[in-house]
Amino acid sequence: MELTAYFFERDDAEQVAAALNGELRRGHFQGEDDDEDHPWTVLLPTTTDLAVLDDLLTQHEGWLEPEAADQPQVAPPELPTAPKRLKNS
Repeated sequence: MELTAYFFERDDAEQVAAALNGELRRGHFQGEDDDEDHPWTVLLPTTTDLAVLDDLLTQHEGWLEPEAADQPQVAPPELPTAPKRLKNS
């Protein structure tokens, strides 16, 4: 699994990609039509030093995408087996 860092400016993304041996790509947010609004993404190996990455993200106004695997798996709540009665009649 890779880490995905996002940047609004191409120069910032290029600098981080060069510093951490990442791969530069153009990202897409859902619902955006204009290509100029799409952020730049840098795909980084999981062996990336997170302390260095955090400093670079702060310096270049970037952020990491939370991975689905990092999210705790929460079981859905139990569904009722019968209708709920509000009044006793």
